[in-house]
Amino acid sequence: QVELVQSGGGLVQAGGSLRLSCAPSGRSFSRDNMGWFRQAPGKEREFVAADRWNGNTYYADSVKGRFSSSRDNAKNTMYLQMNNLKPEDTAIYYCAVDLYGSYDYSVGGSYDFWGQGTQVTVSS
Repeated sequence: QVELVQSGGGLVQAGGSLRLSCAPSGRSFSRDNMGWFRQAPGKEREFVAADRWNGNTYYADSVKGRFSSSRDNAKNTMYLQMNNLKPEDTAIYYCAVDLYGSYDYSVGGSYDFWGQGTQVTVSS
């Protein structure tokens, strides 16, 4: 069992920035693939970003150039920096860990444990 503890999020005006954090409890994630997903009201969960153990990152087209995922292995924490936020970014954001090196990083089923989620609301 892996617990992922999320923090950050909140309410921001369009064009603003927020940073989300995700920290696995009791486990080093330096060799794990991690991901970010979001779910807006009435919509299905969607892929946001993947942060691979080898340093590669991948982003959904909708956030490319605005969002950035990074890790601080010393703090055992992953971050999602979100800039130039838009009202359509409003959602609950989740981090997740893939323990077995799945190939398809954009599919939720590739991930084994999830954070509790954090609300991001962007006002127009």
